[in-house]
Amino acid sequence: MACSTHKPRAPNGVAAQSTGIRLDGPHTQGGLLIGAVTPGSTVAFEGIPVRVSRDGRFLIGFGRDAPANARLAVSYPDGRCERRLLAVERRTYPIERIDGLPPVMVAPRSEEEFDRIRADTRLVAEARRMDDPRVDFLDGFRWPARGRISGVYGSQRILNGEPREPHYGVDIAAPAGTAVKAPAGGVVTLAEPEMFLSGGTLVVDHGHGLSSAFLHLSRLLVTRGERVRQGRTIAEVGATGRATGPHLDWRVNLFTRRLDPALLVGPMPK
Repeated sequence: MACSTHKPRAPNGVAAQSTGIRLDGPHTQGGLLIGAVTPGSTVAFEGIPVRVSRDGRFLIGFGRDAPANARLAVSYPDGRCERRLLAVERRTYPIERIDGLPPVMVAPRSEEEFDRIRADTRLVAEARRMDDPRVDFLDGFRWPARGRISGVYGSQRILNGEPREPHYGVDIAAPAGTAVKAPAGGVVTLAEPEMFLSGGTLVVDHGHGLSSAFLHLSRLLVTRGERVRQGRTIAEVGATGRATGPHLDWRVNLFTRRLDPALLVGPMPK
């Protein structure tokens, strides 16, 4: 049976419904959507199969530079199928310029440093590869630390006049030693105290490929494989790795797709 096709929805809402699909979350670059379909359905996003829980929940997300439209397909247990074309709102990202940094803070200077960065990158990629049926993300998210927002998702950093990759996290400036709490429940998939760029680094998996990373930590209070509940203190803020001062860099990924953590929690509480 041929699938029905629905036109793109308006991007300024937070929920979408069709015959058997519900999507909650911002339809914007960097946004995470929590979907619900009839239990037993199969889902594909941009042609790639998506894990669906027993009660029909699933996750999809839009990267920083996601195109204007994305394709979602659902096959129902009764043999029906449906296709939706999702409209994705485009965002404008700020440019940050930081001058006067020591050269070592801008780029590695030796092949040994490049090797360390590549090794660290492989470790983080492996930690984000977990595809677990847990649905800890359904409890929602909280800010992992409180403080001044000193860096935002998607911003382009120019260090000593050299353009760098966009920033994929939210930076929270706070004194060294400030408690870092799990924004949602999950399992620790990475706990490394001395990565070259990110210093003390934790990755917590929240289920279905959704994970949080916490960078520049001064102290890690959990170990790999440990189960943590939302709100538990898992680390302390620091300035380790390549950091210009004490802060928490919080990042959220859906597998390799980088999302905006701020869209999960709303404004920073005063």
